[in-house]
Amino acid sequence: MAEMKMRPSRVLRKLRAGEVAIMAKLNTADARVAEIAAQAGFDCLWACLEHVPNSIEVIERQIMAGKAYDVDTMVRVSRGGYSDYIRPLEMDAAGIIVPHIMSLDDAKWVVKTTRFHPIGRRPVDGGNADGKYCGIDFNEYLRQANEQRFISIQIEDPEPLDELEEIVAVEGIDMIFFGPGDFSQSIGAPGQWDHPLIDQTRRRIAELCQKHGKCAATVGGPANLQELIDMGYTALNMCADVVGLFQYFNGIAADVRKVLPDFGTDGAAGGMYGKLK
Repeated sequence: MAEMKMRPSRVLRKLRAGEVAIMAKLNTADARVAEIAAQAGFDCLWACLEHVPNSIEVIERQIMAGKAYDVDTMVRVSRGGYSDYIRPLEMDAAGIIVPHIMSLDDAKWVVKTTRFHPIGRRPVDGGNADGKYCGIDFNEYLRQANEQRFISIQIEDPEPLDELEEIVAVEGIDMIFFGPGDFSQSIGAPGQWDHPLIDQTRRRIAELCQKHGKCAATVGGPANLQELIDMGYTALNMCADVVGLFQYFNGIAADVRKVLPDFGTDGAAGGMYGKLK
């Protein structure tokens, strides 16, 4: 029987080769949407357990859909206990993203609970998808998980800024993900994307990541993709499924109104209910 190995991370492969990894965010629960995004060529699907009412089974199906096209899935976890962090990894997510890191101690705790010896003390169970259901040798499983799975933390509050360089330098953290949305409201400037502190923090994260050999990640779009790459960002989320669906359906509706001006005027708030009551 051939020696079994963990599926290599596509994101890590690209980052280690000096390339840029492009992500697509999933807010829907349908694995078919994940499959469509994967076959489009994205390097990573960003699934979510923080804001989206997904079950762990939904996340598992999204991970499987990505793997069918050699596409990573990164799961944003809920802030909870260690089980909340390691379950997506055991389902063979290529990485996790932990939101709202508030301090150096917070970052160190993430590493302790998500990395195996000699970096951390993540609890071991090799009987899941990432360990090929006990098909990988125990010590090889620990080594490959540390090498082929990435841990990302989100900076989206002012509290960690005083310790930012120490946080970026923590061994076991691969990716520092800047979240401008939450950061804007946390500094009292919601939606002010040109606020000096947002730009300053975005640039500082990129500079510190380059200094300490880490990946700087954030959200963007095709319009500012090159600008962010030039700034030093090497992992970038470019889109979200719900944005695409919203634009598609509303675009079709606008075209229909050119022919039928009254189309949709009763809207979802009226609809069948409005006609029956």
